[in-house]
Amino acid sequence: MKSKRSLIVLLALLMTLPAIAQKKRLGNETDAQKKKRLEWWTDARFGMFIHWGLYSEAARHEWVKHNEHLTNEEYQKYFDRYNPDHFDPRKWARAAKAAGMKYAVLTTKHHEGFTLFDSKFTDYKATNTPAHRDLVKEYVKAFRAEGLKVGFYYSLLDWHHPDYTVDDAHPLTQVDTSKANYDRLNKGRDMNKYRAYLRNQVRELLTNYGKIDVLWLDWSWEKGSKHGKWGKDWDAQNLLKMVRKLQPGIIVNNRLGLYEYSDGGDFETPEQVSTKELDAYKGHTFETCQTFSGSWGYYRDENTWKTHRQLLDLLISSVSNGGNLILNVGPTARGEFDYRATNALDSLSYWMHANSKSIYGATLAPDSFKVPSGQKLTYNAKTKRLYIHLYDYPADGKLVLTGYKGKINYVQFLNDYSELKYTENGSDIELTLPKNKPPYEIPVVELSLQ
Repeated sequence: MKSKRSLIVLLALLMTLPAIAQKKRLGNETDAQKKKRLEWWTDARFGMFIHWGLYSEAARHEWVKHNEHLTNEEYQKYFDRYNPDHFDPRKWARAAKAAGMKYAVLTTKHHEGFTLFDSKFTDYKATNTPAHRDLVKEYVKAFRAEGLKVGFYYSLLDWHHPDYTVDDAHPLTQVDTSKANYDRLNKGRDMNKYRAYLRNQVRELLTNYGKIDVLWLDWSWEKGSKHGKWGKDWDAQNLLKMVRKLQPGIIVNNRLGLYEYSDGGDFETPEQVSTKELDAYKGHTFETCQTFSGSWGYYRDENTWKTHRQLLDLLISSVSNGGNLILNVGPTARGEFDYRATNALDSLSYWMHANSKSIYGATLAPDSFKVPSGQKLTYNAKTKRLYIHLYDYPADGKLVLTGYKGKINYVQFLNDYSELKYTENGSDIELTLPKNKPPYEIPVVELSLQ
């Protein structure tokens, strides 16, 4: 993922540009076929991201190699010691499932270039460390066993490969940004060789591990960046065509840099944006990627962890705008979830056990239903249910639903199916809520529609 806020904001702005009416297409899939292919994903709404690699040993950000301008030689100590002796992906999968997540995406290779899988095309892999394990293989088996969909993240960037041409995100260009330094570092590097390497590794991932449900490729710069990379640098058109040939049902994100193609990616990826910023994506096909804290990888001393309410707000706000949320966990170097991440997952588990029907299969509410002040709505068209998420629990126990008369036939709390009485007043409906708020940070009212 990206380290600097400016890059994130720029990418978010780019991804919210209006669609060009006559965009080119790479394939011939119809809108109806795409909707069917994405159906499980749009019903799931909630997934787990897992950022894990050598940087977990440094424990001070997944961009530590970049931030501290480390050479391959200086970074080698993490490879030589990598041995996650407590790694048990069954525990990860059970924690994700308990929290209500329906799919997961694991970093098979992050920007550092280290692969968690047993690739034939590199020695810089988990099987050559003291771990001596194909960690991706174990992840896939464990998550499938729990009934979760399986996804792979693969970084297009590579700060270790000798043929990857340096750019403005590379660790070795952070101190000296002169043309002379770029020319010196890129002398002898061959991006054609790296493109072949990238393609070969993606082929391995989509060939050796059975059916893969999601591919998250990360990332491209904005077009025209002086020292950046985008579609042509990855041979993105042919790469995506290969992906779809190998895994016809796979869902792919939109970070390959194929901006001019309407089918250059299946969903938008607003990263670390606020719930207010998510309003700009209303009605789009999107998945907002978010962290529990300020870092994607394990960061021992980072303390800006989101509260339970903030996490719920991200989930509800994503669905109320018609999108998904994927929340990230950065396991420790021993292969365990940080206790703070476990606490966050437990809090989500408690809420989702009682209120998940307002998330799964739900989306933005029709415009005909006015959102009560201070609350948020989600809607399930198949079950004809409207859900009011009570961010502000009325002190007087009264909740007025403007213009709802004649639209509903029953009201209850979602957590226990206890009836809520209501009266009609003109075109409005007034709900009577109990004095004692249900034991949830954000209770949910379920309305059965006419």
